[in-house]
Amino acid sequence: MLALGTGAQTIVCSLLFGLPFLLPYLRRTEGVDLAAGGAFVAAPSLGLFLTLVAWGAFADRYGERLAIALGLALTGLTGLGAAAAGGLGTRAVLLVLVGAAGASVNSASGRLVMGWFAPRQRGVAMGIRQMGQPLGVALGAAALPPLAQRGGLELALGVPAVGCLAVMLLVAVFAEDPPHPVTSTAGAGTAAGAAGGVSGKVPSPYRTTQLWRVHVASALLVVPQFTTASFSAEFLVSERGWDAQTAGRVLAVVALGGAGGRLVAGRWSDLAGSRLRPMRIIAVASAVAMLGVALTESTTGALVVLALAVASIVSVSDNGLGFTATAEIAGRAWSGRSLGLQNTVQNLAAFATAPVVGAMAGAWGYAWAFGLVAVFPLVGARVTPVQADRVLADRLAARQHAEDEATGEAAGEAAG
Repeated sequence: MLALGTGAQTIVCSLLFGLPFLLPYLRRTEGVDLAAGGAFVAAPSLGLFLTLVAWGAFADRYGERLAIALGLALTGLTGLGAAAAGGLGTRAVLLVLVGAAGASVNSASGRLVMGWFAPRQRGVAMGIRQMGQPLGVALGAAALPPLAQRGGLELALGVPAVGCLAVMLLVAVFAEDPPHPVTSTAGAGTAAGAAGGVSGKVPSPYRTTQLWRVHVASALLVVPQFTTASFSAEFLVSERGWDAQTAGRVLAVVALGGAGGRLVAGRWSDLAGSRLRPMRIIAVASAVAMLGVALTESTTGALVVLALAVASIVSVSDNGLGFTATAEIAGRAWSGRSLGLQNTVQNLAAFATAPVVGAMAGAWGYAWAFGLVAVFPLVGARVTPVQADRVLADRLAARQHAEDEATGEAAGEAAG
């Protein structure tokens, strides 16, 4: 289940978030400026923003397997439509639909992984699943520029779309929805409620501010992530004279480092018994890294490339922590919708980041744009509700106790 969830996330993200590596191609063949190009490559994020909560509710009601398979099928088909379309405007509209369909994987694959792992394993498990995004970015960085060089946008968009259809078949055949918490007839209501089960009426986790603050902090931390993802390739090509394929290969290696960063952060959170304290520390590190990029922007040699690599890796490392905290605070009955909302606010921030930072870079230069971006993770660090860690730990302990009791009762009845 972990492999299927991660694989689905990887192939979808190669199409959704690999588009920035086509920005040098678009600027030279289509003559678009940075702001327009940034808006084009951010089009899938608008689609994600519009449908993530709906897909989460769909997964809550109908299960993860159906949500992921259906979403992959629609992503592949709309991706093929974008590949066949003529004109950037038509393609941008279809890429919005690609994002709207791909949102299913973002919402449901996280729910799938969370449902199959115990709390003490979820940091690493979600870290592996969240590796899907940087792995998809790495795949896009390595594959899309040479595909565009050989066959234009038709080939560059068509290949990952076909990949989505192939992974859809694997999910449809092999995926299984997580088991619901085991409850006895006598204690079903109490145990399911305590365990965050899907049966019975479970109170909304949004009655307090904890989840809202996690969402807002995660959205702020997306800004440096999408700044480096959207403009690193174009910066290296236009400001440092690299060719697009070399830049893509180097940035693919950097994206693999980001995948490792998410895994390390997940393991760190398991060992620390906290998702939110490591998230705050990474937020501060992300701000420092973006300032480092701004300060080295005008330097020659490898220094700015190293700074970009560090910022790219650090800025993606927190993502799994926010997702894991969201699902754990929400409980199983609300996890699909909560993960959908988590993704929604992040993709709203992502959609705004590319054109706004592109406009700033075009008007004031990359150094000022990168420096101003450092403000966002600093605010995110302040918003992160680290005090919720103790509340969450108590809640998880109570939930685990309820599940253990319900399992013991069911086993006793079966033995009798």
